[in-house]
Amino acid sequence: MFRCPNHIIQRIYDNFVKKSLSIPDPQLGGLHLKGLILVHIRVSGGGWLHLGGQRYRCALGRGGISADKREGDGATPVGQFPFRRLLYRADRVARPECLLPMRSIQANDGWCDDPGDGAYNQAVTLPYRASAETLWRDDHLYDLVVILGHNDNPAVPGRGSAIFMHIASQDYGPTEGCVALARPDLLTILRELDTHGEILIEA
Repeated sequence: MFRCPNHIIQRIYDNFVKKSLSIPDPQLGGLHLKGLILVHIRVSGGGWLHLGGQRYRCALGRGGISADKREGDGATPVGQFPFRRLLYRADRVARPECLLPMRSIQANDGWCDDPGDGAYNQAVTLPYRASAETLWRDDHLYDLVVILGHNDNPAVPGRGSAIFMHIASQDYGPTEGCVALARPDLLTILRELDTHGEILIEA
């Protein structure tokens, strides 16, 4: 009996079975869902995230969607980015059902957003010597945080930091560049994610 070598099976998986999410520019209107079958999705305005046959409302950056992402511009970057890991507030949320590596957020967790620092666009412990965002928030936006692999391999100073997928405000107000969804929608999406998946953001 012929058995397909493991490296060929892995290559087939990598090229054809990887999951991806697609996020449209709310002002434009066309995008593709990548997966086993290429599907053209019609976008009806607002911000929408498409996964399989479902679509979910989402909030995007206050600076729109940009192919020239810069630190502090408030834009959501164009590109295709892997899912790195999941952070969550264990004091507020039960351990989510998700195949991503995950850990609970601690009170001293931060994320460096200083382009001049060696830990730019990396997790740091607060207090930190340079500018850093706190991940332990009083509101609920960071109760669930998916770290996206944007500008991290390696991090280029000034090309953007802390691009996450997290919980949206109740009015879906604009983010600082992240993708934000309602908590129930994000929990649903988390069940489909693993480190082989990618998010595709198109302008």
